[in-house]
Formats: sequence, structure tokens, C-alpha cells
Amino acid sequence: MAKVVTLGEIMLRLSTPGFERFTQTDSFDAVYGGGEANVAVSIANYGLDAYFVSKLPKNDIGQSAINHLRRFGVNTDYVVRGGERVGIYFLEHGASMRPSKVIYDRANSSIAEAELTDFNFDEIFNDADWFHFTGITPALSEKGAKLTEEACKAAKKHGVTVSVDLNYRKKLWTPQQAQKVMTNLMQYVDVCIGNEEDAEKVLGFKPGNTDVTLGELELEGYKEIFKQMMEQFNFKYVVTTLRESHSASDNGWSALIYDGNEFYHSKKYDIRIVDRVGGGDSFAGGLIYGLISGKNFKQALEFAVGASALKHTVQGDFNLVSAEEVETLIKGDASGRVQR
Repeated sequence: MAKVVTLGEIMLRLSTPGFERFTQTDSFDAVYGGGEANVAVSIANYGLDAYFVSKLPKNDIGQSAINHLRRFGVNTDYVVRGGERVGIYFLEHGASMRPSKVIYDRANSSIAEAELTDFNFDEIFNDADWFHFTGITPALSEKGAKLTEEACKAAKKHGVTVSVDLNYRKKLWTPQQAQKVMTNLMQYVDVCIGNEEDAEKVLGFKPGNTDVTLGELELEGYKEIFKQMMEQFNFKYVVTTLRESHSASDNGWSALIYDGNEFYHSKKYDIRIVDRVGGGDSFAGGLIYGLISGKNFKQALEFAVGASALKHTVQGDFNLVSAEEVETLIKGDASGRVQR
């Protein structure tokens, strides 16, 4: 069974019930989530060996986060205990023309303060097949950036395929900071995933006449920057999700992949959103599963898009769907009929 390793932060998510506003609510719904943790859960749901690498405080909240991952089949043997706190983020669900809102309280979290000596990467990547990280972990701190690079070096030393989701977060760093760190990390990457904002802010590539706030996509612009990214960084695949944002409640959802020779645009889904947080992570998890399980790059992309379309219907950060459910959708059954 394939071994997939992810490295990053798992946070406590406190979200307002239903569609209440922060200033309106008297309570919060508590779950756990975070980019690489979300990917690990998807991978575990599809039946692969998913390992999450992180650092969490040795207290009940840290243990609760670990228990949450274990509940969904993620291996936590490489989660180090120590540090002062679990990062927190607050989520207000948007609706119609009112966007969702996120407020972070994650400074000085355990993983942001982790040392290189906390992890034995030779052991972690022994017999591993795939390593996935995002642009969030190196944005947490200088230590987070160094930790990510050491993990990438070890992964390549062990012959492991490396993927990145660029995931720009303006509340964590500036485009200048992001480009300085992430451009260096691209030398280790085989599969690069990112949307139009990520490509521009993290690597300095801007696609054509695309403006997601208008619900408009210009595929030729993406194709041009994909070629440039491939030439500069020698990726095996460059991939982007394509979100047509009609409102906070209704999006068009598809994806584009380039293998250096051919562009392929997936089927598009029109989705009514229940919870969009983790949508990109579920896409990454689906793509990794598709490629590692022997699908060709077009089939893997269709699986990833179908998986992430389904994630938008699931509350919480994690995509709690099976490979069979994804296959049913991509074969054409999007009826939503009750299964009896």
C-alpha cells in the first residue's frame, strides 16, 4: 500500500453555527483542520497509508487534535509533542453575496516554533512514495520555512515524489516574502498545484484576463503561465483549480492540468456550497490518489475535481467521502438521489 506523507499544521476551527455572523453568535462549533492534515484525511479515506507530520502541545487540546486525525485513519506516529499551543482559526460562513470570513489566532503555535531536531526525516521518508506540503507551513515562521526545505531535501534523497499546493495566505506573509521562500522550494517539486492568485502572489505569474470576482475564466492565460512555470521549474505536472465564483453559495468548479505536452480541462460542476473550506485540499488529495493509484493524468484530474466538488457539500475541513462515491459522481450520477 502506498505511503503518503504530509507536513503542516492542524488547527482548532471555531465556526459560527449555520450562517450566523461573528458579532451575532453566542457559540462556536469546534472541529479540527488544516491544509496538509485535510489532505492526509482524504488519502486515508481512499485506502492509502497517510502519515501526518507536525508538532502539537502536550495537553488535552493537542491530544484532541491527534485523536481527530486518528478517527479518520491518519497515522500520527510522527507527530511530536511539545510547544505551547494549538493554532486556532475562526470561521464565519458566507451566503449569497456575503463572503465567508476567516480570523487567525495561530502565532507561536507548536509547529511554527518546531526545531529541525524534532524530526527524523530519514525515518519518516523511509519507504514513502509521496510527500505533500503547502505554502502555508513555510509562511508560519522562519523555522517553518527551514523545516519545509529540510523535509523536501530528505524526500528527494529517498526518491519520493513531491507535490505542493502553493496556497498563498495574505494574512501570513507578503508576496515578496512568499516568492523569496517558495521559488527556492520549487527545485524539489514534481507536481505543482495552485490557483490564479497563488501563481501570481507566490511565483510571480499572472494568468491572462481572469477575474474570479466576476465569475470569468480565460483559459489561454493559464496555458501561457503553465508553460512558463514548466520551463522555469521543470515540473512533471502543473495543475490549477478553476473556481467561477458566482456567489458565496454557488460556484462553478473545474480544473486544468499540463504535462509539458498537452493541456486538459476537466468537466465542470455547478455546486451549491455547504462548506468550501478544504475544497482545495480535497482536490490535492484526490489528485495524489489518482496519480499514485495508476490513473493517467486526465483520469486523475477528473477524480480530483469530483472529489473536491463533493467536499463542498460536507461540513468541516475534512473531505469525508470514499473513492467509490467519487467514481459514482464522475461517471455521471450527480442526481443526489437518496441511496437505499
